[in-house]
Amino acid sequence: MSSATPTTGSAAQAQRLTERPAWKALEDHYATMRNLHLRQLFADDPHRGERLTAEAAGIYLDYSKQRITGETIRLLMRLADECGLRERIAAMFHGERINVTEKRAVLHTALRAPETAQIVVDGVDVVPAVHALLNRMAAFSLQVRSGEWQGYTGKRIRNIINIGIGGSDLGPVMAYEALRYYSRRDMIFRFVSNVDGTDFEEATRDIDPEETLFIICSKTFTTLETLTNAHAARAWSLRKLGDDRAVRRHFVAVSANAEGVSRFGIDTENMFGFWDWVGGRYSMDSAIGLSTMIAIGPENFRAMLAGFHAMDQHFRNAPFAQNLPVLMGMLTVWNNNFFDAQTVAVLPYERYLKRFPAYLQQLTMESNGKHVTLDGTCVAYQTGPIYWGEPGTNGQHSFYQLIHQGTKLVPCDFIGFCQTLNPIDSQHDLLMSNLFAQAEALAFGKTGDEVEAEGTPGWLAPHRVFEGNRPSNTLLVKRLTPRTLGLLVALYEHSVFTQGTIWDIDSFDQWGVELGKALAQRVAPELEGMDEPPLKHDSSTNALIRHYRHLKNGPL
Repeated sequence: MSSATPTTGSAAQAQRLTERPAWKALEDHYATMRNLHLRQLFADDPHRGERLTAEAAGIYLDYSKQRITGETIRLLMRLADECGLRERIAAMFHGERINVTEKRAVLHTALRAPETAQIVVDGVDVVPAVHALLNRMAAFSLQVRSGEWQGYTGKRIRNIINIGIGGSDLGPVMAYEALRYYSRRDMIFRFVSNVDGTDFEEATRDIDPEETLFIICSKTFTTLETLTNAHAARAWSLRKLGDDRAVRRHFVAVSANAEGVSRFGIDTENMFGFWDWVGGRYSMDSAIGLSTMIAIGPENFRAMLAGFHAMDQHFRNAPFAQNLPVLMGMLTVWNNNFFDAQTVAVLPYERYLKRFPAYLQQLTMESNGKHVTLDGTCVAYQTGPIYWGEPGTNGQHSFYQLIHQGTKLVPCDFIGFCQTLNPIDSQHDLLMSNLFAQAEALAFGKTGDEVEAEGTPGWLAPHRVFEGNRPSNTLLVKRLTPRTLGLLVALYEHSVFTQGTIWDIDSFDQWGVELGKALAQRVAPELEGMDEPPLKHDSSTNALIRHYRHLKNGPL
């Protein structure tokens, strides 16, 4: 691990993770825990379900169904201390360059800081600029929502299409779906990310260019997929509007590249910028959230930011043993590195959070899918697990079978809300009864004796046995609001950071996305035209390109 200061790595990282006293103690502890069943742990401690909980800012976390004891938590917190988590948290909030490979600060927390805060980066307090941008976004959003901002032909804007990819898409689409209850229902909001032309075609098929505003989200304004779709949008608009000057009324940009934005035809007065200390997957509360603000209004957007900030402050100040992101992050380390659990299922029992697992996939796997430490040494342990999931109760009828009775250990995060936004008879009680029942069934299962006591024939009994002992967290929140969405996203952001600190990796770069994109730039020209160019790939890639060209250029 790195022996650098908190500016480039966590404090006291000269010692490798697996050599740390707390790690070795956890290995010994795991030997005593691995064969203990949750049935026994609950029997031995009747108050376990009340004791192994934590609550902050309106989120209640029950982690009693994890395969842990109080000693496990004590050792995990000791490991966090030995890995310098406190110092790393301080370094992040102070604007130090903890993204070591790109030599950047990591200050998404500044995006939701109050106006009274002071956060200095390279000698400059960034908070005034953050709030100036928020005020510009709010003013523009109100213009669009009120109808004051009109298209080129004088028609009101009724359709908003966000064009981006990665964090410039997953955050906005997740937030829109999560907060649709609070959105303008007389406006259409759509999101285009895939370079597959079908994505753009289906987004624009049934709407009028005269009533459509495109938000082009690309920090560099060079992202291939985003710019390809942006040019398709420009051509689609001008086929009806006819005049290049129309672009200024139907396109705005979220970017840091004023020259590229202007060259495209967008008025730089309608460009909303952001900073190099905001990573893409941490940017949904920046100007990347412009579509979200138009949908739900500036007041609700600021309520979401307040939720983010409340969790930031909790993460920064709460003792580790009561710190929600630290607890969740350290429990992930425990399951990942000791129980060899390779995935985490995120299971929101709230339909509006249907895109939340997909959002977390980028947040977690792009952040912690790393194989070297901060100093470039190959790790000797597992790093980021695979995150996946679906809303309940749909998932119960697809993949829960594997979670309950399969051979893979899948820790689960259940997320539920005590009040529904859409009350229909007793349906919400039925939904939440499924959440509680699934967590209970995963933990305790059903023994062979219990199955036989039900009168199940002996030959069928093994098929109806549930092993149980499957770990889970349950997160309960009163109601899904803009504020609680901010709380939940920040909770997972800081849990990811906690995990990355323990593994001594850079959670804020993403070099792994570069190679495939670079090779695609080389392959694309080889797919065009009628005459095959010389191909210099491996035999498989060459054969695939030839097969594609043969069918592409053949008869329909």
